[in-house]
Amino acid sequence: MAQYLVARLASAALTLAVITLFVFVAFYVLPTGQQRPGFTTTYRIHGSLPHQYALFVWNAVRHGDLGRSYANREPVTSRLGDAAPVTLSLVLGGLIVWLGIALPLGLLSALRPRSLLDLAVTAFVLIGISVHPLWLGLILGFVFGEHWHVLPAAGYCDLFSPSTSCGGPAQWFDHLLLPWLTFGALNAALYTLMIRSVVREELEKDYVLAARAKGAGTGRVLRTHVGANVLPPLVTMIGMNVGIAVAGVVFVESAFGLPGLGGILRQSIMRRDLPMTGGIALFTAAVIVLLNLAVDLVYSALDPRIRRAPLTARA
Repeated sequence: MAQYLVARLASAALTLAVITLFVFVAFYVLPTGQQRPGFTTTYRIHGSLPHQYALFVWNAVRHGDLGRSYANREPVTSRLGDAAPVTLSLVLGGLIVWLGIALPLGLLSALRPRSLLDLAVTAFVLIGISVHPLWLGLILGFVFGEHWHVLPAAGYCDLFSPSTSCGGPAQWFDHLLLPWLTFGALNAALYTLMIRSVVREELEKDYVLAARAKGAGTGRVLRTHVGANVLPPLVTMIGMNVGIAVAGVVFVESAFGLPGLGGILRQSIMRRDLPMTGGIALFTAAVIVLLNLAVDLVYSALDPRIRRAPLTARA
């Protein structure tokens, strides 16, 4: 286990090093001559390119300094500190929603192939894959917020630092419920299809048929045999789709007016605010790498064979 952990940590560290190099090149080496002096002053880095890169990494890692915004001279990390909790709340809540939808639908559809339920699940999958998150968010906001007035159509309330007009756990939950449903429903379609496929494949294997022939019920077969073989590919798929899911957050935040990373990224790109854009890119990439590292560790815990496999075989 220790060797596997060291290998995964080394791989994550190498990936982060490559990402910082890419951000440094893309947002410092390649900017035009007019932008470059301002960028150098913003990051307080001078000298040769290798020396500047080393200072850039040192400032980011040691001091948490990603420079200041061109637009308002505000520290990039300050904006990230305000926006990141909003985006992470949306992603984690959406993950709970989509697993809460995908797991039961995928299991029931697999247990009743070619039934009316299976057809309904197939229709849900096709619609979920086809619908754009921005469109779905606007529709849900109009129906539940503007028409029925049961949930806020837009906006955000802070969980821990409520203002005089908005804040606290109840209002935080109310304002995020529709974004969670939007983000979760779109991802649930793909995961429902995957769970249905994996469960159907497991149910047709010889060891499951033998267990059923011995009198094992459906619940016991699912708990004892199928569940253990469904979790590893499910965890793997979550790790593979983290980046795609985070990209979809931009549209959901736009639909509901959430002050997350997506809105700041869109504004910084329009303003050509290189420090802010680079800081968001670096932060988002680092979060994705760390989430994939966590997924690798969970997968190895679910399937010990991964830890015992040679490193070259896992590459």
